Amino acid sequence: MMCGIFGACKQQTANSNAEAIESKLIYPESRMDTVSDNYFGTKIDDPYRWLEDDHSAETMDWVKSQNKLTFSVLDKIPFRNDLRKHIETLFDYTKFGTPEKKSGNYFVFKNNGLQNQDVLYRTKNLNDSLQLVLDPNTFSKDGTVALSGHSFSKNGKYMAYLISEGGSDWNKIIVKDLDQNKDLTDTVHWVKFSGASWKEDGFYYSRYPEPKGTGTLSAKNENHSVYFHKLGTKQSSDALIYSDPKNPLRNSYASLTDDERFLILSSSESTSGNSLAIKDLSKKNGVFQWLVRTFESDYNVIGNSGDTLFIHTNHESPNWKVFAVSMNASSPDKWIPVLTESKDVLQSVNLIGGKLIAVYMHNATSLVKIFDLNGKELNELQLPELGTIGGFSGEQNDTEAFYSFSSFVRPNTIYRLDLTSYTSTLQYASEIKGYNPDLYTTEQVWCKSKDGTQVPMFITHKKDFKKESKAPCLLYAYGGFDISLTPSFAVSRLPILENNGLFVVANLRGGGEFGKNWHEAGTKERKQNVFDDFAAAADFLVAEKYTDRDHLAIQGGSNGGLLIGATITQRPDICKIAFPAVGVLDMLRYHKFTIGWAWATDYGTSESKEGFDYLVKYSPVHNAKPASYPATMITTADHDDRVVPAHSFKFAAAMQKAQQGPLPMLIRIDVSAGHGAGKPTSKRIDEAADILSFMFSQMKITPTLK
Repeated sequence: MMCGIFGACKQQTANSNAEAIESKLIYPESRMDTVSDNYFGTKIDDPYRWLEDDHSAETMDWVKSQNKLTFSVLDKIPFRNDLRKHIETLFDYTKFGTPEKKSGNYFVFKNNGLQNQDVLYRTKNLNDSLQLVLDPNTFSKDGTVALSGHSFSKNGKYMAYLISEGGSDWNKIIVKDLDQNKDLTDTVHWVKFSGASWKEDGFYYSRYPEPKGTGTLSAKNENHSVYFHKLGTKQSSDALIYSDPKNPLRNSYASLTDDERFLILSSSESTSGNSLAIKDLSKKNGVFQWLVRTFESDYNVIGNSGDTLFIHTNHESPNWKVFAVSMNASSPDKWIPVLTESKDVLQSVNLIGGKLIAVYMHNATSLVKIFDLNGKELNELQLPELGTIGGFSGEQNDTEAFYSFSSFVRPNTIYRLDLTSYTSTLQYASEIKGYNPDLYTTEQVWCKSKDGTQVPMFITHKKDFKKESKAPCLLYAYGGFDISLTPSFAVSRLPILENNGLFVVANLRGGGEFGKNWHEAGTKERKQNVFDDFAAAADFLVAEKYTDRDHLAIQGGSNGGLLIGATITQRPDICKIAFPAVGVLDMLRYHKFTIGWAWATDYGTSESKEGFDYLVKYSPVHNAKPASYPATMITTADHDDRVVPAHSFKFAAAMQKAQQGPLPMLIRIDVSAGHGAGKPTSKRIDEAADILSFMFSQMKITPTLK
């Protein structure tokens, strides 16, 4: 029965054959090997290590067999095709990015609706028609080759753009002559975790040595170095600007101030904390001047005014602050506070139009204040509702800035900010056919974790929602790496809300929502706090009758995939459905693959006895004990070279063996896709349809669709 897009869902058996199918599932054979390791006197078996070799014929056959099983289950869900069509209809709306102004031109990304990749345009006037600059949809027929970054030369003549194939973190840089509207022969390969920072007729970038053999997508990444590429020359002639061969597990990045005077060198050993050096390029034979050599805190150069740099840091300030640093007197005792630490986290700062635009987080939502360069407050922006500022664009001499705003119920909206009057005007709005954001609302509630810590979460639902204990609910969280989950819009969540359901985001320790202390409270030996916070959020939703266990699904990706894996192995009864996506799931070996070593600041490693002792207690692969687990669909991708798919492969094999209950334990392996960035619209729709179909069918709900 088809009802209106906002109609209540019908509670019934979604597929009378589904339970019979699930109980008869025969999982593909996952051979158990006799491999083991000795960790400080403790023997740990690793029977599925052979799945780490994603190039072997045996692993490839295993992947094909697992996908065959998974899609045989999904194919039997009667409403799956209709749900996919509905999601595709919802996706089909015009989307705009935040405009960038460069040398008299505005550049803006636009997607007409179902284009796999956003298209770059330019115009002299934002009210005029847009002229095509670059269409990434032409890179490949299936949209799996994506634009992963871009930057413009100061004179606006050239654009360096980075492309990624199949979702890989590996990029190559191509240069486009914007005046001639053609690509140059300049191409730079083996770039990773880098942009292109222009200096006159060339750019700085970072790269690793070219990988050898079959280890392109899994080998450990070492010896990240900074180079300078001059237009018209071969990559082999690029000048090495900085390398640190004595410390191969450090990453180095270069950027410049808007006036191209100061070259900024930042090095890191992990995902937080960096050293900082500055070179004054106006001085002949200038050298790097080290301002910070340690990695205990974060230092971001915002911009400069003459000889003075403005630095955003959490050094001795867990909630961040801004210093002014004169390069003529740059010792730490000479740093002058401009924006002092407050009770709210100072998330980001931009220097635009001679003003500091500061984005704070107040209880995980955005708050924007504008200051002069001496720290005097000039204005506070009024935002439409509880939501998130997606970032400001503009240069130091501009009189205008652009920013994006979104919430859990409102799609990305673009505003122009006049930096003289401080007035914001709507530039681009997105309208989804048949969707009215005013029918929905988001509330923020707090629950008590195991140790008494108060943990916030956002609950989004219809305004007329009434607690009934059977509402379909998707609980999402991350909890790591100082990353903050603030309100954001995703069209793929709408079918849940349309069916009187709930989308919930929990702000766990380990994230950055409440500063450095909140982050560190969820790291290393304290990681269990994150899992306890998440369990408390799930228990709160049930106790307060927002939903019940049979209608609760949990989801997380990457570090959030670890969260879901740890949660269901610790609390198999916590929910009905689980979605661990591209997860870090083998905590004893994660640091041996690609960039995994850089996560040690959050996790620690099994290389030390202390690290081994706490990692082995929660590592999902090593805690897959026989139990009755939730219906689970693990998701990963064959080109994920950040969290290699071996994590998900090994976890799936272990959990299929451990599953004692009747519910399916499946793995969905995407092909020609990676960790998530650049994933084409078609694949995003397919994945959303499969996840929601699996969720609704396991809840015994047939969703109402338009």
